[in-house]
Amino acid sequence: MVRSMLLAGCGLGLLVASPAWAKDAPAAPAPTTPADDAVPKDIVVTAQKLDAARDAILPSLGASDYSLDRTMLEKQPGGVDRSLSQVLLQAPGVTLDSYGAIHVRNEHANLQYRLDGVIVPESISGFGSTFDPRIAQSIDLVTGTLPAQYGYRTSGVVSLKTRSGAFDNGGDVGFYGGSRGSVEPSGSLHGSSGNLNYFVSGSFQENDLGVENPIATRDAIHDHTRQYRAFGYLSDILSDTSRLTAFGGTSIGYFQIPNNPGQGGAGPGGMNWNLEGKSDFDSATLDQNQREITHYGVLAYQYAGGALNFQIAPFVRYSQTRFTPDPQGGDLILGGVADNSRLSSLTAGVQADGSYKLSDSHMLRFGLFFQNERTRSTVTSRVFAIDTLPGGDVVQTSDTPLSITDSARRNGQLYGIYLQDEWSLTPTLTLNYGARFDAVRAYTREQQVSPRVNMVWKPREGTTFHLGYARNFTPPPQELIAAPTLALFAGTTKAPEIMTADPVRAEREHYFDGGVQQAIAPGFKVGLDAYYKIKRNLLDEGQFGPSLVLSPFNYAKGYAWGVELSANYTHRALDLYANVARGEEKGRNIVSSQYFFAPDELAYIAGHSIFTDHSQRWTASGGGSVTIRDGIGTLVPTMSFLYGDGLRADDPAGLVPNGGKLPSYVTADVGIAQNLDGPGVLKGLSIRLDVTNLFDRSYLIRDGSGVGVGAPQYGARRGVFAGIRKNF
Repeated sequence: MVRSMLLAGCGLGLLVASPAWAKDAPAAPAPTTPADDAVPKDIVVTAQKLDAARDAILPSLGASDYSLDRTMLEKQPGGVDRSLSQVLLQAPGVTLDSYGAIHVRNEHANLQYRLDGVIVPESISGFGSTFDPRIAQSIDLVTGTLPAQYGYRTSGVVSLKTRSGAFDNGGDVGFYGGSRGSVEPSGSLHGSSGNLNYFVSGSFQENDLGVENPIATRDAIHDHTRQYRAFGYLSDILSDTSRLTAFGGTSIGYFQIPNNPGQGGAGPGGMNWNLEGKSDFDSATLDQNQREITHYGVLAYQYAGGALNFQIAPFVRYSQTRFTPDPQGGDLILGGVADNSRLSSLTAGVQADGSYKLSDSHMLRFGLFFQNERTRSTVTSRVFAIDTLPGGDVVQTSDTPLSITDSARRNGQLYGIYLQDEWSLTPTLTLNYGARFDAVRAYTREQQVSPRVNMVWKPREGTTFHLGYARNFTPPPQELIAAPTLALFAGTTKAPEIMTADPVRAEREHYFDGGVQQAIAPGFKVGLDAYYKIKRNLLDEGQFGPSLVLSPFNYAKGYAWGVELSANYTHRALDLYANVARGEEKGRNIVSSQYFFAPDELAYIAGHSIFTDHSQRWTASGGGSVTIRDGIGTLVPTMSFLYGDGLRADDPAGLVPNGGKLPSYVTADVGIAQNLDGPGVLKGLSIRLDVTNLFDRSYLIRDGSGVGVGAPQYGARRGVFAGIRKNF
């Protein structure tokens, strides 16, 4: 695609916003590699042809595509040692939240992750990232009115092209670390043998800020994390028209839940509960922990003929999250409930996508998707027996806790099929239209036909208009739903005030999007995009309980709108960019999982539209980098910033849920990297120094109030990090 809108990634890199509605340009010649002498040219050419054919099956025509290639990923503060969410935060309209979460266009979650075009089902995770930027050759964030091949999670598609090694033999080893006990070694290896091409990668991360600090101190209390990630890729070229690829990965994370000292109890009159004669407990000494595991694998067969191209990919994913409460009873004394929870999900399915060139003016695309998911949840709760007096006061009737186990199992399916036509009406006008049918059979049984249409007009060189409509169908995340047995907890400290638990339903949406992109001068481009969404059964998620796994619920109605402005300038060694977005999302009348909420909260929302807790009015990002050739290689200084107007909170009077907002904030990161190109061991060596939150701002991401918000979180204070990496 023509690379139009250049947006530097997280500072040192250059985030290339490549609108999928821009006209295709001829592909640049592939760079030669040292392996070209060892691997037959026809194999390398065949691999490149198959890559291009796979990309052509699933174009995002009519949507906005913000892309980072490998070079730009390596040229950002932290380089590829940064998390995937930190990379994506520099794209327009992406909002920072706690637990490493991001929101695209003010939607909660609703992000789809694809590796080499194949959907990888969501994992059950609270903080850890399943995917490591180190495995990516490029990362794209696709937003807007998506074509018919994209279903289920539609606020944004995060598409990673995995590193295949390009048939050259080599690899890298690196170490990155610094503030808050951060240690992060990593390495990769890639190469080929005949028609086989392979790539493997692994990393370990350890630090003392695994989860955001709930207090405004520089260092958190009880916040250590250890995280392991590994990835492998193997590809075999069967012929000049076909290829078999297998890839998979694993992510394992151990997290201490950070403590907030000085917390009062949740018992009668704000006092602590009595646990077998003990009612004193310091909240700074709690020992809560969470473990997250995700394993995934894909086997893909690709055929690239003349007019017909297709890929068939079976996949499997297993995910598990386990939360363990304080072993000394701190959860019981302070909150009256101690949950030991284990959630697991085993998903298997198949995705098939294809294209057929019907004529010079028509390209048909089609595909199907099937997924079977088996989820299990086991929550063993220790609670106290209570009694409610006629005046409404609650009294504890026993200081010996009860142990109640609530287990649930569910086998659910997703089905999908789509057909669309890319119609070139004129050399400058393209219409991409189609429809998909989706059905879910799990906690809810629903289906929908979803028409999609996008029109792209390029009246002259440097100017592109696009206008689109999409009907979207978003099933609730089965892996996060555990239908409770509310009657089990009657007369205990875990009994909800409302004994209603209507099932979570699929969100249905009308999505309108339009925009223009204009080249102002050589190297200087601007883009403007606007959208409006009308929602029924708006899906949201919140933290309800000590375990930091979010739970979904629905607003009966909702809407969202926004405007995004992007500008970039690139000239020789200089890259600059800036983005600003204005938007909001509101919902009305909670119609599922009502037991999570207080009666007065539900009553207000039933009659009023409120901001969703993750809605942020203004978001901005920007930065730049310079590449300086210094005789021994390249020196690359960089900077970036992120501005947030503040997520929602309850209004000061406590009358309107999400009626207030948190203070705005600005953070800046700087870095410098020296890439050496000398002889011997110096060749391929890179040394870097990065400073995050340069001005050491203390800022709130959450304050603990708002619909579905469990605890306060502060952004990380200033951090100094250094790294060294050797390519071989």
